[in-house]
This record gives sequence, C-alpha cells and structure tokens, in this order.
Amino acid sequence: MAKKKASGGKLGTPALVALDKAGVAFEVLAYEAEPHGEAGYGLTAAGALGLDPATVFKTLMARVDGKLACAIVPVSGHLDLKALAKAVGGKKAEMAAVPDAERATGYVVGGISPLGQKTASPTVVDASAEGLELVTVSAGARGLQVRLAPADLLRLTRGRYAPIGRDGHLP
Repeated sequence: MAKKKASGGKLGTPALVALDKAGVAFEVLAYEAEPHGEAGYGLTAAGALGLDPATVFKTLMARVDGKLACAIVPVSGHLDLKALAKAVGGKKAEMAAVPDAERATGYVVGGISPLGQKTASPTVVDASAEGLELVTVSAGARGLQVRLAPADLLRLTRGRYAPIGRDGHLP
C-alpha cells in the first residue's frame, strides 16, 4: 500500500500529519458524511466505503478511574468498559463526556482519530485487530478515514492489544 495524501496533496488533519511524519504506508478514504442516525458514525462510514465492519474501528474516549483513556474497537460491536479498565490497570471505566473527549483529542465526535490527538492518553486496541492485514480508523474528520497496518496504529499510539470489544452493535 502506497502512502496517499488527502485531496490536493495537502495533509489536512493532525492524524494525517502524524502518519506522514512517521513515514508509514497509509491510504486516505473519503466519503460523503451524512447524518449517522441509528447506525452510528462508524457503521455509516463502513457502509459508505463498502468495507467489512469488522475491519473498521471506532475511537472512543473513556475515563478510567477519572483519567482519560482511548479505546479502539470494531464498529460492528461495542466497548466493554470493564475490560478497558482492566487493560489499563484501573478499576472503573465510564464513557467520557463529549466536551472532555473533544477538548483532549482536538477532534469532534464522529471524527475522533486515535492518531494526532492533542493530549496523549493510554490507548488500547481491541485484540481482533491483531490478525488483520489492514484496519481503518478515523483520519480526524467526519467523512475521512485512513487505512493502515494495525502494527503501525499500535506503534504510533503507543497502544497495546487487549480484548476490549464485544460483539453486537448497541445504538
């Protein structure tokens, strides 16, 4: 996979700048961002791009024992908060408030990327990504995704794999 830049050859988000700076191979995928409705942003993106939802991952911000953590799970499922807490050595996890997530990451909900966040947080990628050739995550804007090797995602986020996703989508 060759490195590809966003439209016009410009890297428009901190996520894409971070990828370019790291020199990893990635592909930018754009789609018409529509209201996500009941499906959620991630499933909407997977459908619009014709991708298997098990290979498209959503970025969720949670608070574990009061501190922010970044969870990356398939859009076809949902986050197991207890498993996330365990993965980062905590006891209790809850979803972060939207304003807190947006302020810490520098992105808007529906476009939060695990890459290029303003403030680094402990990051956990669902173990299902480990066996995939490529994963797709938000590139930092609604309607913009990026495909890359899961090992590169893990390295650039200084993350770790853990079984933090559960099957089945909850609205």
